[in-house]
Amino acid sequence: MSAASDARPALSLHRTQPGELGRRIVDGIATTLIVGSAVLGVAILAVILGYVVIKGLPAWNIPFFTERPLPYGEVGGGVLPAIAGTMVMLILAAAIAIPAGLATAIYLSEFGRGTFPRAVRFVLDVLAGMPSIVVGVFVWALLVRQVIGTFSALAGAVALAIIMIPIVTRTVEEILRLVPNHLREASLALGAPYWRTVLFVILPTARAGVITGVMLSLARAGGETAPLLLTALGNQFLSFDLLRPMASLPVQIYSYAVAPFDDWHTKAWGSALILILVIGTLSLLTRLATRGARMY
Repeated sequence: MSAASDARPALSLHRTQPGELGRRIVDGIATTLIVGSAVLGVAILAVILGYVVIKGLPAWNIPFFTERPLPYGEVGGGVLPAIAGTMVMLILAAAIAIPAGLATAIYLSEFGRGTFPRAVRFVLDVLAGMPSIVVGVFVWALLVRQVIGTFSALAGAVALAIIMIPIVTRTVEEILRLVPNHLREASLALGAPYWRTVLFVILPTARAGVITGVMLSLARAGGETAPLLLTALGNQFLSFDLLRPMASLPVQIYSYAVAPFDDWHTKAWGSALILILVIGTLSLLTRLATRGARMY
């Protein structure tokens, strides 16, 4: 090899390549936008929560949680019937929606092939995006007017269940699709029938996602007002009769908020704070229930 060849400088691995500076600039801008969006979202949530806490805490006292609402214009009273009614209707709606949603999700994930499953997914997507007041009008026309004959907690629970079913189904279906196929194959190779594979292998593996989907649907249903106005209507007294009108927190918030009394406005903020606490508790329970769970 000639001396000229030996004198050539070695290539530097740290030399800036063409276009590298531009890529670094774009990467920095993208990172800044992503971080800024996250900070903005958290800041907006913090402002909303802080405002509700400041406005709602003055309403919190023992009578607020233990008494019924007083007649129009009177100072005092509480939201005990609304808290109890919300819990009753959510439990009943969950009893309807969770089994139906899980069964549909299992069918679509494990057995659904062809035109009919695609049609089911399309209908569920449409139902999930449908305004909740449309669901309320449908249940009002069918149950309130034709079947039960009056506003009732049962009609309210059915309306909430209709809202919950597509959320549970689509969320759980996507989670079940993430379960590795080798787990299914191992179970079937051991001689287990497919239904046992679904119940004792696939669902336990996807436990975290299933619980998350259920809690998301409960959180969505817990804040609905329009369907309950048209179905459960409301009640000033504590009642557990499923065939009669029943109070709920969203409807009680609406009633307090539209009134021209400052005391009732404060109670509306206090009721909203309770609703946020309920949804936050559901989220916390989801975290605790899914802690340590993962896909294998």
